[in-house]
Amino acid sequence: MELRYLAAFVAVAEELHFGRAAKRLHMAQPPLSQQIRQLEKELGVQLFERSTRSVRLTGAGESFLAPVRKVLADLDAATRVAKAAGRGEFGRVTVGFAGASSHTALPLLTRAVRTAHPGIELVMQGQNYANRALARVAEGSLDLGFVRLPVARHGVETRVIAEEQLICALASDHPLARQERVDVADLAGEPFVSFPADTGSSLRDVTFRTCERAGHIPRVVQEAPDSYTILALVAMGVGVTLTLTSCTHIQQTGLVYRPLAGPPVVLRSALAWRTDNPSAALRSVLDVAREVLPTPP
Repeated sequence: MELRYLAAFVAVAEELHFGRAAKRLHMAQPPLSQQIRQLEKELGVQLFERSTRSVRLTGAGESFLAPVRKVLADLDAATRVAKAAGRGEFGRVTVGFAGASSHTALPLLTRAVRTAHPGIELVMQGQNYANRALARVAEGSLDLGFVRLPVARHGVETRVIAEEQLICALASDHPLARQERVDVADLAGEPFVSFPADTGSSLRDVTFRTCERAGHIPRVVQEAPDSYTILALVAMGVGVTLTLTSCTHIQQTGLVYRPLAGPPVVLRSALAWRTDNPSAALRSVLDVAREVLPTPP
């Protein structure tokens, strides 16, 4: 059964006149009459009683009209939704993030997307640290991930949204807290609080590389899953840690931050997505992100 037969039926049923229905459908009357006859043949029932003076619905035609109207209305709604989704106005975008460093960027992005594209659902997936988020973007289980550069993944595109520096966090009564800057070499032998090795934390990787360049390997005595817990343990005197300038909004009694001596260790935060991701909704989210999370100069 062709949809044009259903549209022809509704037009004749509402006009009760083949000439007016044909004009409404922008077609000649003979083809319209042929479509109605073909529809009746397929259904095996007569839909209209015709005479030289009038056209009226049969009982079968009256019963058929409401369901056909619903079918055509549903088709029209589905068409409009599909076109809107193709323009990136509807859809779902999965976003992977983790850590305190996303506390500023993420709310800016989510609020802006809700305002610009209320039909797009952002599915937020936490505890996806930079390396893990990158791996999941590359495999296609995340649409968008907050990562840190450098990124060496084929088919993954990135855009820098922030630059941060590595700093030291210590208990306020730690001897090194009296210094304006902390030399990483002076942290040799100190107990460290760190992310677990299996979280995919780029901050842990950078911490180890920075300490190794200074001549020692961090002695991790306590691990924790997020920066808030890590810094709370540091404030308790459990150990020291290297963290990022974006985490300094976390203020705890007994906790101090100190810049590192020497050239700054700069980390670049970025958004990552698969180049071949066909999602129009993702493209809309990326457009919004360029406005609210611009690349730093």
